[in-house]
Amino acid sequence: MPQPLDALAVRTWCSLALDALGREREEIDAINVYPVADGDTGTNLYLTVESAATAVEAVFAAYETGSAAPALADTVRAMAHGALIGARGNSGTILAQLLRGMAEVLGEGGGGAAGALRRAAESAHRAVAHPVEGTILSVASAAARAADGTAPGDDAAAVAAAYAAARRALEETPDQLDVLGRAGVVDAGGQGLVAVLGALAEAVTGEAPVRHAARVHPAVTATAADACDAGGPAFEVIYLLEAGDDAVARLRERLDALGDSLVVVGGDGLWNVHVHADDAGAVVEAGVEAGRPYRIRITHFAAAGHAEPRERIQRAVVAVVPGEGLAGLCAEAGATTVLARPGEPPASGELVEAIRRAHAREVVLLPNDTELRHTAAAAAEQARNEGVRVALIPTRSAVQGIAALAVHEPGRRFDEDVVAMTSAAGATRYGELAVAERQSFTSAGVCQAGDVLGLIEGDVAVIGADLATTAETVLDRMLSAGGELVTLVLPEDAPPELGDRLEAHVRAGHLAVDTVIYHGGAGAPLLVGVE
Repeated sequence: MPQPLDALAVRTWCSLALDALGREREEIDAINVYPVADGDTGTNLYLTVESAATAVEAVFAAYETGSAAPALADTVRAMAHGALIGARGNSGTILAQLLRGMAEVLGEGGGGAAGALRRAAESAHRAVAHPVEGTILSVASAAARAADGTAPGDDAAAVAAAYAAARRALEETPDQLDVLGRAGVVDAGGQGLVAVLGALAEAVTGEAPVRHAARVHPAVTATAADACDAGGPAFEVIYLLEAGDDAVARLRERLDALGDSLVVVGGDGLWNVHVHADDAGAVVEAGVEAGRPYRIRITHFAAAGHAEPRERIQRAVVAVVPGEGLAGLCAEAGATTVLARPGEPPASGELVEAIRRAHAREVVLLPNDTELRHTAAAAAEQARNEGVRVALIPTRSAVQGIAALAVHEPGRRFDEDVVAMTSAAGATRYGELAVAERQSFTSAGVCQAGDVLGLIEGDVAVIGADLATTAETVLDRMLSAGGELVTLVLPEDAPPELGDRLEAHVRAGHLAVDTVIYHGGAGAPLLVGVE
């Protein structure tokens, strides 16, 4: 039965699109020959949609059970923003702009599905420096034209027509783009968009689309690299950028001269920049001149694409870490790391990607955050379905992860190693400091905005006026139950004297306790572990 294109339908759409891309991810990766045969288009699209779906779920979570659903405008804006900040690769970045274009129309309350699809195709074409026929852009345009030909206001008919036209347009891509024709495949990004539009059609019409196999040559995975034009740029560079419209217009011109496959999407001061270039440093410098680039990702195509398959190692550790400094520390200890930035927890797809990157038969996963337990469990389950033996240790803080990593011994039997790491993490009590953003009631009393909160095992135990004094109180309370080692994790911008003062405080009051200090955490002013 057809459903109105409201907030609930958008939520369903995101969930169905994620499921569809999850099923087709490997197939889409396998036919990825344009613009670079790096075999990651399906994965990039999956991660982009996962970020969009996570943002939509956050909007729904903000509403109490039993209350009305969020407004359509709020939901589609969240979807577009989530896709923007999570966009990966060339096709993922274009998909983010397609979703943004749809959100602009749906959020305004006029135009319906047909108008949204038309705006999506137009804005995506504008975002690409040099649009090419036979790509995801051609599929988007065909979908928009078909939706425009339906009766005004009939969203079900519009999305059904768009999906059917997108399928037909996808089959035409090898005839439009020589590199696809030589490889005997359809466009990978276009196939991903067909999956997304199929999910939209199912969410609105209530009818699951008929699945169609891609037109794949039997030898495509072996010949994809040869089918691509040789001599392309060496690096893919992606970053988020905070900048004004004028600065971004100048940035487009500069990046267009530095490389190709340039896509700049976004607006309202936040942009996602994607380009292939030989001089990755110059691309980042151009972003610095335009505004504030962050979440910078640089991929060397030779390293990412078609090197000889390497033998899997027996065991690896994958750890989520809240800062670049800790990422370096854990990497030195042999762990594959996933960076968790303040307010931007990693999605399950990023954890799965890290498990794949570890390239091991056995993986120990350390989420290092209570809020990531479900995300980590989903990633572990997906990796197990791919044949990897995964043990999830439910570490609730980075200090517990550090303790677990310290006793990790790859030479032990897997079960023995997991038991030892779990025991070390469980024997580590954890605490942290935070700064209250508003007045609120806590387990330690009422706090005011700006108060320093000392949390032990996730509960507020101390309310103080300054970092150092509150940290000392937290340490004393945690050490009152005993301990042999205190681990302090400080951010890079912490006052230099803070670590020295806390170490001296521990030494003065607890003679038999050692202190280890690490720098490079992010988010919390201080993390504390007591073993």
